[in-house]
Amino acid sequence: MKINQTEPVGKDEGDGEKAPDNAPVPEQGMNRRAFLGTVAAISGVAAVGTAGSARASEDFSGWPNSYGLLTDLTACVGCRSCEKACNEANNLPKPALPFDDASVFDQKRRPDAHAYTVVNRYENPKDKNTPIYRKVQCNHCKEPACASACPIHAYSKTPEGAVKYNPDLCFGCRYCMIACPFSVPAYDYESALEPRIVKCTMCYDARVKHGKVTACAEACPTGAITFGKRDELIKIARARIEKEPGKYVDHIFGEHEAGGTNWMYISGVPFEQLDFPTNVPNKPPIELTKGFLSSVPLVFTIWPALFGMCYAALKHRDEADNDKPAQKKEESK
Repeated sequence: MKINQTEPVGKDEGDGEKAPDNAPVPEQGMNRRAFLGTVAAISGVAAVGTAGSARASEDFSGWPNSYGLLTDLTACVGCRSCEKACNEANNLPKPALPFDDASVFDQKRRPDAHAYTVVNRYENPKDKNTPIYRKVQCNHCKEPACASACPIHAYSKTPEGAVKYNPDLCFGCRYCMIACPFSVPAYDYESALEPRIVKCTMCYDARVKHGKVTACAEACPTGAITFGKRDELIKIARARIEKEPGKYVDHIFGEHEAGGTNWMYISGVPFEQLDFPTNVPNKPPIELTKGFLSSVPLVFTIWPALFGMCYAALKHRDEADNDKPAQKKEESK
């Protein structure tokens, strides 16, 4: 079955969905009311020293009708067109080695500040002369652990499926790096004075929120990456597995792992042979930690958020102060 990579699978004109009543509000930063409310909570808990109950998301199963991507590892040829497209779409610095230099496959790479996605090469146990290539990037979990762990709400899950990160709110605690079951978020150590996490954006702002295909899917010459509605992608994956059971392992990685992800994979060899974490439970990570969180005094989890909000507020004020001389200069002309 041939898929047209220039059109999203399952896209409907005027497609839109009402957010469930219990769903988290997407792309929401801190405001003054939230700040004062948090301070009040801290003051009360610090005074009495009681424990707070953690708010779990067991009744939220992700945004319905969201987009996603399916990577068919049997179709990837390691051309790194996806890396090149991602580099250009996100205005990242040019790599030290050109994208057609195969020497990068000599070592396993992880996404970093210079590459939001990377392709690694693995030996094929079925055919020594035909290696397997795996694309690595943020999997955009339906219920992201990074968002649950972030005390300042620098992460948000969008209705379209992307997990967004707001560097203006981040104060560098790196809890998200520890919480991610796929070890994806990377810290940009080159910007030590400006804390910043780097990861795949799923081309959200420039493409996906407008119903367009991601840069990597559009650039893939073999159709190894398919963009579309998540439910439709699962149907496509199952159809391929059922049609050629000898070609694929009977598993869609990301359909259930960590509560489900918006980026999924199918493979011709067991996923553990390609460095996929196979010990990830099907429940969202917040489900596994809610008992622990409810036993921790709230003051220990709220204070980092307070410091983070103060950091964000001071950073915003400094930026505004720096803009004032330029504004006055413009007004005086």
